[in-house]
Amino acid sequence: MPVRPRPWSLALAVVGALLVLAGCGSGGTGQAAGAPPATPGRTLTVVATTNVWGSVVGAVAGPGVEVRSIIRDPAADPHSYESTPADAAAIAGADLVVHNGGGYDEWATQILDGDPAARSKAIEAFALRGDQAQENEHVWFDPTAVKAVVTQVADRLSALEPAQADALRQRAAAFSARVDDEAARLAAIGRARPGARIFATEPIAHYLLATAGVTDATPPAFSEAIENETDPPAAIVAQVGTLVGSRGVDALVFNPQTETPITEQLRAAATGAGVPVVDVTETLPAGQDYLTWLDGTRSALARALGAPA
Repeated sequence: MPVRPRPWSLALAVVGALLVLAGCGSGGTGQAAGAPPATPGRTLTVVATTNVWGSVVGAVAGPGVEVRSIIRDPAADPHSYESTPADAAAIAGADLVVHNGGGYDEWATQILDGDPAARSKAIEAFALRGDQAQENEHVWFDPTAVKAVVTQVADRLSALEPAQADALRQRAAAFSARVDDEAARLAAIGRARPGARIFATEPIAHYLLATAGVTDATPPAFSEAIENETDPPAAIVAQVGTLVGSRGVDALVFNPQTETPITEQLRAAATGAGVPVVDVTETLPAGQDYLTWLDGTRSALARALGAPA
């Protein structure tokens, strides 16, 4: 899938990271996988690029580990995020880094590419997706990727704090079981509503819809244009307007963090035609953790399609 260009200044961030490394001594670089255990009594730090991955990490890490999410504004568009030298410094100083990859948080990839020590302690979720031929980067909705990240977090932190290994792996197993439960409940939607068709204003929910077993009827040309922050061709806009306005789909999935005049028009057309609208965001709403957010999104999709919630 084409990836949107991300504005950012790599040189400035690398300079910031080097300054922190020079000023913080041995505590500033963190530890790579396979490194000796952390000093007893020292708080481990994990940096996640978004609060979605931060919540996943926090559920596994447990007490005694500080988890920092760089992007956490529920109203912001993560695609448009511009990193700062402080972000590079945080990544350089962390014991573990979890980023999405796949072009989604390209600013973090560039920081990691410029810092081999940071790269060695990073987990990329996109590289762990279930279908390696699939290029959709929104892998926090891919159960296989999420569970693989959970396993790697437990393994990496266990190497740093061997005394916590059993507790870490128990939390990882419990979290993965909850992810499996959500995946099973998603799959029940497709069984209850076989043939259900969805239009999505952005391909954010690709893995969610695939797990649910419903059809994404969005024309690829529309999705690609929205992903690249360009206007879809007029013929495609007319086509999808007719598709939604004539109830050619059973629900519309809408990303409120990337609204454009075209997507707003489609939402209005859906509402006017009586097509249910399901909001799907890219970051966690205030006060919600990953599993609560995932369950709420699943439930909203089920209700929109008339399946058991």
